[in-house]
Amino acid sequence: MNLKRLGIVCLSAGLLCAGESAATRLKTAAEVLTEIMSAPDKGIPDELLDKSQCIVIVPGMKKGAFIVGGQYGRGFIECRRTSGKGWSAPAAVKVEGGSFGFQIGGSETDAIMLVMNKRGVEKLLSSKFTLGADVSVAAGPVGRSSSANTDLKMQAEILTYSRSRGVFAGIALDGATLRADQEANAEMYGGQLTNEQILTGETKATEAGSELAAVLNKYSTRKE
Repeated sequence: MNLKRLGIVCLSAGLLCAGESAATRLKTAAEVLTEIMSAPDKGIPDELLDKSQCIVIVPGMKKGAFIVGGQYGRGFIECRRTSGKGWSAPAAVKVEGGSFGFQIGGSETDAIMLVMNKRGVEKLLSSKFTLGADVSVAAGPVGRSSSANTDLKMQAEILTYSRSRGVFAGIALDGATLRADQEANAEMYGGQLTNEQILTGETKATEAGSELAAVLNKYSTRKE
């Protein structure tokens, strides 16, 4: 197995150590969102992005025999500022387990989650939670102008998507656990800021974090 190609340095005590910097992963997250949203009739519906409270982007979720029974990824959360002006600085998150649509091919998948309501945000800001157990999840509809007015999707607290080998689809994602990536947060901001402090406070985004916020502002037409 080519570990360098997978961007993985080590596996110890159940945790993967990624060789990529937080800034590199942020840039990749911005590229992933841009590619998905710029694809004609294949992106996330505009109305859902506009209604979302937060977004989670995990570029390059990995799957391999070296992870017993699951997947692993490191990504970022951005939420709308409580002041109503734009998006917060990104907070880092680790994602483990669950099924991110690897069935559509490939050993690496980009994952996106839209957090649609207050309860979903509250769970997102907790130290750790599991999709499908602590919050309700549903496969998100695809298509920039796709109608999202179904009871299931409007009741779900989190809508989930995945992209593998260029195929973008809504994937019902149960069993994945999300928790704060304190190492990446310390790398970006120094100190011991929690995800809640970053996402609800006035933390200043890094240059790479500002690029991701700019992409969100470009594709979210919601008027603050």
